Amino acid sequence: MHMAAAAQYHGGTFWILDNGLCAILTQSTGYRYGTDPTPQHYPNFGVTSIPNYNNFHATGGQGLTVFGGVNSSSHTGTLRTRGGTGVTLFVALYDYEARTEDDLSFHKGEKFQILNSSEGDWWEARSLTTGETGYIPSNYVAPVDSIQAEEWYFGKLGRKDAERQLLSFGNPRGTFLIRESETTKGAYSLSIRDWDDMKGDHVKHYKIRKLDNGGYYITTRAQFETLQQLVQHYSEKADGLCFNLTVIASNHTPQTVGLAKDAWEVARDSLFLEQKLGQGCFAEVWRGTWNGNTKVAIKTLKPGTMSPESFLEEAQIMKKLKHDKLVQLYAVVSEEPIYIVTEYMSKGSLLDFLKDGEGRALKLPNLVDMAAQVAAGMAYIERMNYIHRDLRSANILVGNGLICKIADFGLARLIEDNEYTARQGAKFPIKWTAPEAALYGRFTIKSDVWSFGILLTELVTKGRVPYPGMNNREVLEQVKSFFDNGIDITAICKSFDSLINSRIQPFLAPSLLENFGTV
Repeated sequence: MHMAAAAQYHGGTFWILDNGLCAILTQSTGYRYGTDPTPQHYPNFGVTSIPNYNNFHATGGQGLTVFGGVNSSSHTGTLRTRGGTGVTLFVALYDYEARTEDDLSFHKGEKFQILNSSEGDWWEARSLTTGETGYIPSNYVAPVDSIQAEEWYFGKLGRKDAERQLLSFGNPRGTFLIRESETTKGAYSLSIRDWDDMKGDHVKHYKIRKLDNGGYYITTRAQFETLQQLVQHYSEKADGLCFNLTVIASNHTPQTVGLAKDAWEVARDSLFLEQKLGQGCFAEVWRGTWNGNTKVAIKTLKPGTMSPESFLEEAQIMKKLKHDKLVQLYAVVSEEPIYIVTEYMSKGSLLDFLKDGEGRALKLPNLVDMAAQVAAGMAYIERMNYIHRDLRSANILVGNGLICKIADFGLARLIEDNEYTARQGAKFPIKWTAPEAALYGRFTIKSDVWSFGILLTELVTKGRVPYPGMNNREVLEQVKSFFDNGIDITAICKSFDSLINSRIQPFLAPSLLENFGTV
């Protein structure tokens, strides 16, 4: 059976077909990966600026984009003081083991009084269980009795992420979760794992709407005062849904934002290198631990690769880029040899995963989903007016459940190797680089889009080197000749329109059953 899919990136859509691929940079509706699941809990993030690297001619402080976190004042659990004022109580959503002397260990379900939430991602709190005080990661807690504190509530989880989570091995029919609607502000979506003879295992999505009086419903004949009552009702019987709710989907413990409070420039002796995972022209990558208790990945740069001062300046920007499809930058050792400490991804690089790992057996739908994850991360990088400069499968990391995250964004700009900066020789990734970037050094988000297209070929060929049989010089000459001869690549893409429309629609149109109240 022929299959195709698409995901939004750079204001448009890419399509992958089983006999080829074509990148289309036009506005289009279709297969959306999801909204930004950027940090969404309750700290008041400081407003921070990121230089607009997409404005090639910009200078100085021009083109700044401001971004920050989300404020919330929806507090329901309170502790009354003698003066009668209310103090918001929070509950732990996960277990946490303290990493430093200033941290506070706690268990899921433990309640806290927040003493100071004004310092970003780590809050000062007092445990009502032990009476101890210390810092806790703000994304590990939620207000008591709030929707956010319910195990079945997954917040800003995208539709495709929900499907991947529900279709994980071992989940029975009726496994479910509730998340924010991607299409209707203020509404929720109920996602349920189902099965039938025709589709096999699949996921159905139902929109949960709000009543004017504050209640909730999926169908108007069954209305509920709270989401908790809705879940209880559909756990007892399907009542029009595809299946009754049986098991809450497992929610993986999230990464903390940073290793700990104020743990940015760390001591080299706090890091232990355990196993070398790979190496390149300029660095080695190790699995290791920080402070003897936290698993991390450590990139060790060879001396002279880049200026420590320039690296530290760029790293201050990189650490502010937070998205669940970007590998999180945890900490640095800024003196040579420079160490870059990031979250650890268990399956390694996408390139190795496709060539030698579990990825060899992946089918097209899985590959499309992985491409869509990369597109979601790159779309965020674009919105932040940042540029990757070295987007390829070797710089995409894979975790459990086929989770893909973008790594090494922005580092290529800092490399000081003469052969690399001259954009020639084996060290420079010519085959992934747009012609204007390779020939003239003009890196923009558009050159990242070019690299993304080459990455798609790596996906569908399971890690084959692009342009097989051609060296870097031949590739550059052929690509330059292609455009010098006036060939319009957009016209080539448009020639696929009728083919795409005839083949893609059956896979995008929801079934009649799902048309009712789905999202």
